[in-house]
Amino acid sequence: MYISSMATNISGKLKILYSFLKPGAPIRYADLEKLGISKDLAVYYVRAGWLERLGNGVYIKPGSEPELSLSIKLLNDTAKDLHLGGKSALEVYGITHYLSYKPITYLYGSRPFNVPEWFSSRFNCKYNQKHLFEEDVMQPLYVGSYEGRGEKWNSVSDPERAVLEMLSEVGLRQSLSEAVEIMESCYTLRSDVMETLLDACRSVKAVRLFRDIAKKISLPVISELSEMSLKRGSASNWVGKDGNTRMILKP
Repeated sequence: MYISSMATNISGKLKILYSFLKPGAPIRYADLEKLGISKDLAVYYVRAGWLERLGNGVYIKPGSEPELSLSIKLLNDTAKDLHLGGKSALEVYGITHYLSYKPITYLYGSRPFNVPEWFSSRFNCKYNQKHLFEEDVMQPLYVGSYEGRGEKWNSVSDPERAVLEMLSEVGLRQSLSEAVEIMESCYTLRSDVMETLLDACRSVKAVRLFRDIAKKISLPVISELSEMSLKRGSASNWVGKDGNTRMILKP
């Protein structure tokens, strides 16, 4: 009788679990616990092939690979300001110079964060710890959801923020020439959003690069921005490098 009751309990919880599990969506042990599934029962389900373990405390429906957007959503549950940003975010909106064979997934956040191996091994990821804007890190400026091309993103930079994130990487992990080519497709940037982000941006380099490139390629948004928002830093030149080339950004 006891064995029969235990089997019924395991089977009943498995039905609850399978009504909750979605293909491609990783799930944390904390979520399993809310469904009444203990650690021992989770181990049993894994051994029985009813649940697949991705990493420490993270599981997925067997036979499905983690989807990038759903995986970022899971990471965001523990690192609240972590989001897809920069060049990767622009690609979500269809703004790209070319599609690489194995694109790098650029994640941004303001705090130290160790990307778990199950994620980095699948998505060729780079995490950028930056406090690029004056903002509430629990509610980053213009980071939200977007649905397009068959995917829903819950934590992705708006295009205006993504451009400044990308420009902040010039001379580090981003070439200036590619940044210019990508920005040539940014003709729908919103002036009110851009103004807010430029005012909040802490990077002299990113603001001045945006100003100079936008003027050079005649982006429509540049004519709608105030001169005050396009100034950042002192009256001195900003000097840096793009590879072996010296960059000088005037006030």
